Amino acid sequence: MNWKTIFRSLTNKDMQKRLLIVLGIIIAYRFLAHVPVPLAEPTQLKEVINSVVGGSSFGGFLNLLSGGALAQLSIVLVGMSPFITASIITQLLTKAIPSLEELHKDGESGRRKINQWTRILSVPLAIVQSIAFIYILRQTVLAGNTTGLADPTAIEWIVAVTAMTAGSVLLMWLGELITEQGVGNGISLLIFAGIISQLPQTLASIGSSLLDTKNGDLSVFGWFHIPVNPLAFWVTLGVTLTSIIVLYALVKINEAQRVITINYAKRVQGNSSYGGVKSILPIKLIAAGVIPVIFAVAFLSLPAFIGQVLKASNNPAYLQLANNLITWFQAPQPGAFAGDTLSALIYPLSYFVLVILFTYFYTGIVFNANEIAENLQKQGGFVEGVRPGIQTEKYLARTVNRLILFGSIALGIIAVMPFGAEYVFAQLGVNAANLAIGGTGLLIVVSVGLETLRQINSRALMVTYDDYK
Repeated sequence: MNWKTIFRSLTNKDMQKRLLIVLGIIIAYRFLAHVPVPLAEPTQLKEVINSVVGGSSFGGFLNLLSGGALAQLSIVLVGMSPFITASIITQLLTKAIPSLEELHKDGESGRRKINQWTRILSVPLAIVQSIAFIYILRQTVLAGNTTGLADPTAIEWIVAVTAMTAGSVLLMWLGELITEQGVGNGISLLIFAGIISQLPQTLASIGSSLLDTKNGDLSVFGWFHIPVNPLAFWVTLGVTLTSIIVLYALVKINEAQRVITINYAKRVQGNSSYGGVKSILPIKLIAAGVIPVIFAVAFLSLPAFIGQVLKASNNPAYLQLANNLITWFQAPQPGAFAGDTLSALIYPLSYFVLVILFTYFYTGIVFNANEIAENLQKQGGFVEGVRPGIQTEKYLARTVNRLILFGSIALGIIAVMPFGAEYVFAQLGVNAANLAIGGTGLLIVVSVGLETLRQINSRALMVTYDDYK
């Protein structure tokens, strides 16, 4: 990362324009997160939902990823979930259906068609999720609170669902506008902005815990006292130091890469010779970036979401299944680790396995060994000791698979590490609520931040290229 190049590029008008557009879109997204769904009196509804979100790890997790939209019952409450789900479906179909795979290989035009189908598929998914959200709120969250939400009429249902669906489609469009600027992935940056927006509230909560000295203050070797809560101080210190270590490891893993030397055969045409040079093919340890984590989180939220819908139906036949889905597939509360039940381990283990699977899956999409081998052969390039063509493809595929194995396991361990920390704190009798939620947020923020900086650095090199003489 060349910070001098990045700062020099800020004087370029094109770079300024791109960054200001991205910043403006993010600000617009944060405004949208405070526009309520036209369903009831906003103030009363917000108070009821806040009480529920604060008492549920599943609600707190959805609120984190939506950037506070759940607590506000905002029109962007559904968020990017429909688009992410549609992306997973279309990418799976691309691998399963040969005609779609051929379309994907056609180049930019084929990928545009697939992206258009992904957008179209996102709309019905957004409608279904909007109806489900309102249904859950009506049947479960606001049960018994007649002042917060009266029985909605058919028109009110249509207006609310239309507003939430439009909010999801609008976010999808804003994300693509950001991507077009070439300074980061739009979907990831919107999720990044949503998580960062919760940071002041988190810091305020930590500050209030530190300043709560009802049970005594911190004594330093008996010499003097600091007016902070001793338990909160040591817990905060431990979490901060662990976060710094994890942050360092995450940066190293994200930046790690295997460099393969490419040789180009020397060609003579008339009196001129071409080639005879060496180049490199860098292969990242985690080529998929943060996408596996986002996909795994979105995928794991579906069973708990279905459980909430089944529970809200008040059908005795589905009650046991609904309770099991909610218990198994939500981030476990710290108290869940204190008992002998193994159900608290289902979510972390599923999270770990899904991160590994989605890392393999998405790397297979972004790194096509067959296409790279064909391009190298056409350009007269080869890996030393490896025959061009099929042998090069096998060599690249084998190398990438080995890198993915280590990278995906490392990423999975970092992803579930906060759950291990919650278990340790639970055994010590310390309530470290929502630590796993913060850990997932940290993972997404760091990975997206590094990827965005990398793209900004590439754009900065382009706009400052003429400065190098």
